[in-house]
Amino acid sequence: MRLNGSTILLTGASGGIGTAVARLLAQQGAKLLLAGRNEQALKTLAQELSGDHQILITDINTPEGREQIVQQCIQCGGIDLMINLAGILDFKFFEQQSDVCIEQILTTNLVSPMLLCNKLIPILKQRQEAAIVNIGSTFGSIGHPGFTTYCASKFGLRGFTEALRRELADTGIRVFYLAPRATATSLNSDAVTALNNALGNKTDSPEQVANELVSLVSSNQHQRYMGWPEKLFVRLNALFPGLVHSALIKKIPVIRQFSK
Repeated sequence: MRLNGSTILLTGASGGIGTAVARLLAQQGAKLLLAGRNEQALKTLAQELSGDHQILITDINTPEGREQIVQQCIQCGGIDLMINLAGILDFKFFEQQSDVCIEQILTTNLVSPMLLCNKLIPILKQRQEAAIVNIGSTFGSIGHPGFTTYCASKFGLRGFTEALRRELADTGIRVFYLAPRATATSLNSDAVTALNNALGNKTDSPEQVANELVSLVSSNQHQRYMGWPEKLFVRLNALFPGLVHSALIKKIPVIRQFSK
């Protein structure tokens, strides 16, 4: 779709990937609605971007926060694209996670994006051409020890995106899914960074993710997975899950070492 002159809602705009995406979209000539909870980070970001942009200090996990976003989208005359980028991560074995932590991950990464889509689809339908981008993860296709709840949220988001894409196939709304691998942001704790180093996992920059997002929206594809060999592992896990299972369980001692 055409980004120049479009109006785009970006949740999680104050995060590392969100900031990189906002910068690239602004360079493409888009008008941005930057939604997030970190007021100072959003103000700083908006000041450095060229063009006409708005910030929304809001929490997508609350009905009031989601309604604030909906009303702002209406007031600005509608939106052409919504990007669900807000997300959280907790690296612990499942039995170590609290009820509150589990609920927060599932709500932030899955439930709130679904509820926001539910409210904004009628607004997107007012455009002849519009789109939704859900930011998933390699862990939305591969169940990985130490990230069970996060995997559940991203598996759910991937399934939601696939079903919604088919449901909206006879409308002007395209639905995209982008699955980054490990990315160098504050979302990763020191333990996660140490684990990636120990396992030899490669890490992308937020700017690489932003470039892939813009490329995906401008393409004829509907989903994209980032990184090699991660792309291969996703396919292997779908076709021969036993192979990936055997490889991952061998790494459990190392994963347990860093999850303490």
